[in-house]
Amino acid sequence: MTTAAAGGADEAPPADTQPSGGTSVPAPRKPLPGEPPLRKAPGRRSVTGTRRAIAALFLLPALVLLGALVVYPIVYSVYRSFFDQAGTGFAGFGNYKALFTDDTIRTAVKNNAIWVVFAPTVSTALGLIFAVLTERIRWGTAFKLIVFMPMAISMLAAGIIFRLVYDQAPERGVANAVWVGVHDTFAESAGFPKAHPLPVHPLKAAGGGAFVTKVPVRAGEPVQLPLVGVLPAKMPSDAKPARAPQTGGNGQITGTAWLDFTKGGGGSPNVIDARELGLKGIKVEAVKDGKVVASATAGADGTFTLPASADGAELRLPASNFKEPYNGVDWLGPSFVTPGIIGSYVWMWAGFAMVLIAAGLAGLPRELLEAARVDGANEWQVFRRITVPMLAPVLAVVLVTLMINVLKVFDLVFIIAPGSSQDDANVLALQLYRSSFGTDADLGIGSAIAVLLLLLVVPVMLFNIRRIRKEGRR
Repeated sequence: MTTAAAGGADEAPPADTQPSGGTSVPAPRKPLPGEPPLRKAPGRRSVTGTRRAIAALFLLPALVLLGALVVYPIVYSVYRSFFDQAGTGFAGFGNYKALFTDDTIRTAVKNNAIWVVFAPTVSTALGLIFAVLTERIRWGTAFKLIVFMPMAISMLAAGIIFRLVYDQAPERGVANAVWVGVHDTFAESAGFPKAHPLPVHPLKAAGGGAFVTKVPVRAGEPVQLPLVGVLPAKMPSDAKPARAPQTGGNGQITGTAWLDFTKGGGGSPNVIDARELGLKGIKVEAVKDGKVVASATAGADGTFTLPASADGAELRLPASNFKEPYNGVDWLGPSFVTPGIIGSYVWMWAGFAMVLIAAGLAGLPRELLEAARVDGANEWQVFRRITVPMLAPVLAVVLVTLMINVLKVFDLVFIIAPGSSQDDANVLALQLYRSSFGTDADLGIGSAIAVLLLLLVVPVMLFNIRRIRKEGRR
């Protein structure tokens, strides 16, 4: 036993264990007799399994294009923004100072701020409303297709469409046609604009656009009120041929107001001819001592009757008969041109927001929504406290994307805004174009505007990249 113990003490510990304790680390296995030597494990390679030099060689064309089309223009624009119009004299920060002192450029900056605040917000809000409301209806897909359809056309085409929509003439502009139709439903429409008497007629101008009879009227003597200058399109469609008035009884005053013009020629002034029409709807007032004592409205044949109190009064055709018709709102004027163009942008991009939000809405866990309804929450509470908070990442994507998009909007403003109000609708991208091209171009100012646009876009892009990375780590 002693020998065995001694022999055991002389033996070395196995090669694959550590005698002092701790985790055992297996030793590399030696090849058995007659077995080929083991190959060394290869070093770590790139994802593509190629060397870095080869990968860089394949990336070189893209890097060259990126440098030529992105990096170089940015660097050169920054460099050029510090020189004058000719490009030979150093201007320092003079061009940047002009961005905040020139009235036209300041208007562009102000309008850009309006665009950034309202256009993305309204588009996102409408997209959210459309996505939620169409989720449960059977024809929701068709509705989404119609709303998204404007995205299929270009900004140029959309600008041409809305230039016609906002046309001032109601017969061409859809917006004013609707507006005038609503207005004329609740307000009295214009009568006979530009109508007037001839010198041989028994009427004279009374100031303010009204006309009065040259002599006071008397009971039993029919009154004639002829006018000319009424366009055929302005004549009432149900006007009838003018008729001579009958003598009124009980001291009443009778008369006829008619268009003293025979189509095709012929006829005599102050005589009611067979083809002359009555001025239906024209208002007649009897005035004594500056006060209206009676009034009447002509019928389809132009005849009217006034009570006996009008005896000895002057008959007046008030100016309201001759005012210009209501032509609606000047959508492309200085006051409404920017909101009007923003409306055209929302028309195009609300469908884009709706599609993205609808995709996010489809991924919401339905059990949470149903649990809230079971607990007694109404649809508004479910929408406000569950749907919107869970859609916050999607809404942020849509909002930030549209903010970047509106910062460089150019096409719609350039096409829709007429020359008379283009300064009022000016934005930075349009001012960049106007400052960089043309006979009085100033590339120093244009480059400074380009740098300003870059500085405005970069923070929004960084926020978007940071948010995307944060979502990717979840």
